[in-house]
Amino acid sequence: MAVAAPSGSSVAFWALVAFTAILLLSPQAWLPALKVVRIAFLAAGLAMAAHVADRTIRRQPITPMSPEIGIVLMLVCWSLLTIPLSYWPGGSVRVLVDHYLKAVAFFWLLGTIITSTDRLRLMAWTLVICSIPLAATGIYNYFSGEVLSTGVRGFYRIEGYVGVGGSGLTGNPNDLALMLNLIIPLAGVLVFITRGPARAVAGGALLLAVGAVILTFSRAGFLTLAAAFVMFLAVLVRRKSAGAAAGLLLLAVCVPPLLPAGYVERLGTITNIQEDETGSAQGRWRDTKVAAGVVARNPIIGVGIGQDVLAMNDSRGRSTWRRVHNVYLQYGVDLGIPGLILFTWLHLLCFRTARAVEKRASLAPAHRDLALLAAGVQVSLAAFFVAAMFHPIAYQFYFFSIGGLAVALRNIWRAEGQTA
Repeated sequence: MAVAAPSGSSVAFWALVAFTAILLLSPQAWLPALKVVRIAFLAAGLAMAAHVADRTIRRQPITPMSPEIGIVLMLVCWSLLTIPLSYWPGGSVRVLVDHYLKAVAFFWLLGTIITSTDRLRLMAWTLVICSIPLAATGIYNYFSGEVLSTGVRGFYRIEGYVGVGGSGLTGNPNDLALMLNLIIPLAGVLVFITRGPARAVAGGALLLAVGAVILTFSRAGFLTLAAAFVMFLAVLVRRKSAGAAAGLLLLAVCVPPLLPAGYVERLGTITNIQEDETGSAQGRWRDTKVAAGVVARNPIIGVGIGQDVLAMNDSRGRSTWRRVHNVYLQYGVDLGIPGLILFTWLHLLCFRTARAVEKRASLAPAHRDLALLAAGVQVSLAAFFVAAMFHPIAYQFYFFSIGGLAVALRNIWRAEGQTA
């Protein structure tokens, strides 16, 4: 079997791995001295510089163009064009520079530096290994009583990773559940493509993450986990792995008796929102209707990137300073119907790319690992679709960390698809 040698700078790849670990684990939150060094900026900068230098020396394009990268560039350009008409232009510039452009840069780095199945497998391992301390912290917080008050007597929720006000992507229980749910499908894939102790590590990380998602008491986390479970079952059935599917179903049947007290009642408020004593379900439903009204009044330009809070306060007639908890509505409110269409198009295209690579790679036994990794990315993208209905994270790293892997799948297939 002829295997194409991986292209691209190894320095750039390992710097990208380091940046990913820093992004998830936020070591600077534990060691404040690291904030002065700006380790995340250094890792990302090294990855970019090494990649650009390597491509320049090789006389190759710095960015292999793909439809996904083209759509992201259109989203950024549309965000810039709408800033002069934003509710608060300065605030929109800040959101664009401090959040959106960083997430887009990560998307680009993943899609251009991960150029082989081996690199994709290593990146999956990076995410899964990083999920272990995230999940373990959540579980520890539950059993040690590190909890947040919900305003309802007797009902508390665990702190997220690095505690109250912590930095990073998992500083509160909802975000912790979201990040773990995006990684769980990749852990499931690693269980299938590894052997020996590595398989045990992947399986242990998967179970730990599932347990932590449940202990967050996040309703969105449960729905996302359920969607990932169903999608993963569909992948197993599609790949004629009936034994594995049956084992997964049996494992799911064992879960209900282990659920913590009050969990089922918490889930009941998903359909009966009036029973939510915290008031969050009712408030989010009201915000959804307010956001839809804002979109109807600003269908083309929107109110400016990151300005949904101001526009919704104006529409409510009072200040609650709460974002709309729906990624698609965020794009619609902030960037109008064009922004909503572009992001929806991007999400669907990433899913379609992952599905296409899985189908093609499944035809050749030599590409089994690539096919399974593509299936895992599909499940993560499907999970994000569900989670996006309940989180205000349009301009954060969550989607772009998985979408970037879909772009990498496209480039890997171009490089390795003809080998046999």
